Amino acid sequence: MKRAVLGVSGSVAAYRAADLARDLMRAGFEVRVCLTDSAEKFVTPALFEALTGQPCLVDTFEEPERGRMAHIDWARAADVLLIAPATANTLNKLASGVGDDMLTTLALAFRGPIALAPAMNPSMFAHPTTQASLAALAERGAVMIEPAEGDVACGENGQGKLAANERIVADTLGLAHRSERLKGKTVVITSGPTQEPIDDVRFLSNRSSGKMGIALCRAALALGARVIVISGPIQGVYPPPAEVIGVRTAAQMGAALRGALQEADWVIGAAAVADYRPAAPVAGKMRRSSENLSLELTPNEDLIAMAARESRAKVVGFAAEPTSDLAVAREKLARKGLFAIAANDVSAPGIGFESGENELSLVFADGKSVSSGRRTKLGCAVWLFEQLVG
Repeated sequence: MKRAVLGVSGSVAAYRAADLARDLMRAGFEVRVCLTDSAEKFVTPALFEALTGQPCLVDTFEEPERGRMAHIDWARAADVLLIAPATANTLNKLASGVGDDMLTTLALAFRGPIALAPAMNPSMFAHPTTQASLAALAERGAVMIEPAEGDVACGENGQGKLAANERIVADTLGLAHRSERLKGKTVVITSGPTQEPIDDVRFLSNRSSGKMGIALCRAALALGARVIVISGPIQGVYPPPAEVIGVRTAAQMGAALRGALQEADWVIGAAAVADYRPAAPVAGKMRRSSENLSLELTPNEDLIAMAARESRAKVVGFAAEPTSDLAVAREKLARKGLFAIAANDVSAPGIGFESGENELSLVFADGKSVSSGRRTKLGCAVWLFEQLVG
């Protein structure tokens, strides 16, 4: 049986959470409810305890089991966290990492999939701060269940009504079961750029930000995988509980990848590995002169081809090309012996390097190809794994 925590915040739509709790139970969930202080003005813990047969939390320091920290225990036990209704106040606190009540504290401790069903005045929903918070939460992997348009409690009309319970249950059910697709599998992801030293202070590198690697890590974790990330230097952070191996050069990445191959069921090669490195890096710092400088480069190992050759894993490459033509991607797929390759056109404005969005064309060894359309990088990552594992 799947376990859901239903978080209820202080919207007038809180009255619908009682029916929602029962609908979730009918769908097969064990349901525990957590109320904000404001939600308790509309509904009571006793109501939800009677409906679910489980404790209902409100206060941050409540301990249904004496000596046990409820926000940690509930976060560890749940398969999915659903916040419905989610007010602007709660969404903005979640986006900012504020944990000042039981619900937001529990959300900070929760590592599984989160669904958010906003309900508020249309102007509050459209406010730039609310929209920015929703975008930030989506970037971290939360799924928003869009509010409906219509008359709201204050008498205004617009987008802000809590979505239908049927839709909320269906989306929550899909989110909870999504986490089983890679359960028991180990996914190894290479991510970010490599840095190839010219001397002790200079290096050759590229524009890879690691954002796609972070998105792939989040998606694989959401699908239930054990994730090992082998990453060059990036500014972002990979989400726990991923195991992160930091490297700098292509040689270091290759050594780490070889060490992880025996455990891998999937290898996703999203790193922008330098094709070449300086043949003779200089110790110390090269000094400026007025003469031309020639730099001899030597090839680095093709790491994704090595992974395909030396492991039992299904290996998926990435091909960042300045064209939407898939001919080069297909040639790489065949030459490297890959299971599939994800191509993206880095010449297209607004996607690819350093962007929050991408558009992938996934080509399989059997010749089949599918396109993601333009999505956030996390959306592309989830789409990619769903295409790979079915």
